[in-house]
Amino acid sequence: MDAFFASPEPHIFRSFREACCGKGSTVLRGLSGTDPVLDFARSTAAGLASAPRSLECRFLYDAQGSALFELITQQPEYYLTRTESSILAANAPAIRQITGPATLVEFGSGNSEKTSHLLRAWLEQTPHVCYVPIDVSESALVEAGGAIAAKYDNVKVVGVNCRFQQAFPLISQLSPSLVLLLGSTIGNLAPAEMSRFLTSMASSMQAGDFFLLGLDLVKPAYILEAAYNDAAGVTARFTRNLFARMNRELGSGIDTESIEHVANFNAAKEQIEIFARFTSRQTLFLEPLGMQFTIPVGELVQVEISRKFRLERTVRYLEEFGFETEAIFADELEWFALILLRRIPKYHAADRGRKR
Repeated sequence: MDAFFASPEPHIFRSFREACCGKGSTVLRGLSGTDPVLDFARSTAAGLASAPRSLECRFLYDAQGSALFELITQQPEYYLTRTESSILAANAPAIRQITGPATLVEFGSGNSEKTSHLLRAWLEQTPHVCYVPIDVSESALVEAGGAIAAKYDNVKVVGVNCRFQQAFPLISQLSPSLVLLLGSTIGNLAPAEMSRFLTSMASSMQAGDFFLLGLDLVKPAYILEAAYNDAAGVTARFTRNLFARMNRELGSGIDTESIEHVANFNAAKEQIEIFARFTSRQTLFLEPLGMQFTIPVGELVQVEISRKFRLERTVRYLEEFGFETEAIFADELEWFALILLRRIPKYHAADRGRKR
């Protein structure tokens, strides 16, 4: 399934320019015309009907899921957030020097805490900053926008509650921009999804715009598996919350205590694979659709992947989409990297793979 893709809805950002004016925080809902419960139900039905079964990871992030994910980032085993934050803290002024006064646009923004390093660097050089966080969790946008507006008087926050594909038409309106995709969120995309995402991103950006991409790098399996199996069990609660959400919104009647969190590193694919394992036979109901599915004992339902990357190979791959690498920032252990890319001119999707 295409976890982050949906058909763009026309004119959903009609009021965006007005929202950018002034101060404070605003959230625009880019899902107008879409019934979120039906969207959840249809996606769940498609995933449960597939073989092997899988669910879209975007539905992990309701209000409870978003709160649990923020707890995950604070666990000692989960090195990703603190490592990336330290890289941003050390290099935000250098990033600002390269990009100039670009509008900050962030995909999958979450609580936006790491972005504060960039906001401070921007405010040191310009009196006003426009920050556009994009996230599927409206609650995360509201909380993050309020916190930033309260902390920084001269930052205007315009949150956009939508899926990634729906936000691409917005990017060209915001040039010159620095588009952010932090947290190695791109690792949640399967290879074909990643290719489509990058093609859409490049097509939406103007020549000279910048793209800052966070990548979790390949490292020993025991480090990776520990990060997704924290001792406090927060990640397990995060996985189970997806099924609790199905109970709340879809009337699924699932015994969530009979669901085990399983996260393993697939060395062949270089990715963490996260599953829910059913320890008892259960029938799942999807009341909005009048459907039901029976899951046998021991079956694994995939809820997320997190791909890990090799830096040199990934840089070459990214440049095939019409980007030029401006800088690479990494921690001392080279566990995590930020790649700053610039959109180059005269590139079309048909040129992908051709030698420049």
